[in-house]
Amino acid sequence: MKMSLKSRGELPSRSVISQKWTLLLCVGCFCAGMLFTNRICHRMWAVPEYKGITRTTSIEAEKLKLVSEGCDPKTQKFVKRDSNDIIGEVHKTHHAIQTLDKTISNLEMELAAARAAQESIVNGSPISEDLQTTESSGRKRYLMVVGINTAFSSRKRRDSVRATWMPQGEKRKKLEEEKGIIIRFVIGHSATSGGILDRAIEAEDKKHGDFLRLEHVEGYLELSAKTKIYFATAVALWDAEFYVKVDDDVHVNIATLGETLVRHRKKPLVYIGCMKSGPVLAQKGVRYHEPEHWKFGEAGNKYFRHATGQLYAISKDLARYISINQHVLHKYANEDVSLGSWFIGLDVEHIDDRRLCCGTPPDIVSGKPRLAMFVLLHLIGAAVEFAGHLRGLRRFTDDAGKVRMLCGMLSFKAGSLQFFQTQEGR
Repeated sequence: MKMSLKSRGELPSRSVISQKWTLLLCVGCFCAGMLFTNRICHRMWAVPEYKGITRTTSIEAEKLKLVSEGCDPKTQKFVKRDSNDIIGEVHKTHHAIQTLDKTISNLEMELAAARAAQESIVNGSPISEDLQTTESSGRKRYLMVVGINTAFSSRKRRDSVRATWMPQGEKRKKLEEEKGIIIRFVIGHSATSGGILDRAIEAEDKKHGDFLRLEHVEGYLELSAKTKIYFATAVALWDAEFYVKVDDDVHVNIATLGETLVRHRKKPLVYIGCMKSGPVLAQKGVRYHEPEHWKFGEAGNKYFRHATGQLYAISKDLARYISINQHVLHKYANEDVSLGSWFIGLDVEHIDDRRLCCGTPPDIVSGKPRLAMFVLLHLIGAAVEFAGHLRGLRRFTDDAGKVRMLCGMLSFKAGSLQFFQTQEGR
């Protein structure tokens, strides 16, 4: 009985002790498991993550360091100095590009001159003295180059120009050296190279030495092409501030023309002439017919503003532009329209000088010319009339103190000679 009680008393105590130990063992195992698990996870995940965090933090630290340095007044001066240096480098680069562009333009002009010389040699025609001077002694600066557009059949007009406003011989050389004014008759070649027409011009040039021969086949419908070639050739031969084109039936007061151009010599892109905007003639068979009339809109529209073809001047940069882009510039039927179209889209200043509106015959333009004075000389004999005409021209070109005349137009007709002159009173 006692034994049974003892056993009953011991059983409860043993069961209680086992429960406590069990609880302690569980807690100990849990802690050991947590410790073991933390070590494993730390080795597997914490190390890469720690390195990544370290790298990110270092990059951010460098950025913050740069920002903090930028806030430092001493560092700000250093940064500003760097920006100024960058701007200076940009300006130097821009200047170098401009210099390179100018050098390329000069090389292109020299190449055009060399090509003209080579073509002259191939064609058997003599090289002009102007080209030889340009190649041997370098480029001299001139005020203007005046190209007188002429044709094979215009010998009488050329003689009239030589006898009036175009100096000859030593006087012309003096005009070139002292005043910087070049004057030449501009003409190409006939369709039959080396034919009688070309030989006649060569003989005339040998006598007077006042021609500029172009690599161009003459023809009335080819005036636009001739104008392009003239400017390209003139730019290659002479370094002038202005390049002038004048018809051989126009008589010019060179002194007054020079004074007019000098007023605009500081303008880089200038187009000077008697500006007009005539109607676009779509009807076939009429004079000045425009085959490409549809490009100008509806019937009855007018051309854009451009200088009349009798006399105009352009600055050096515009002449160079024509020379460089001559192969892509479009040619219209009328030469003056073509020239005006080449400057559309460029920042060109159009100078409308009414003194350059040389007198136009009434049968060409309807209405009375406002700026023209008409003089009709009846023929008594061809020689008497021509001599009287030359004396009259000398009178108005020499007597510049009373009347400042800039240009006039000569028209030969059967039975009469008509001269139209523009004048400006002081």
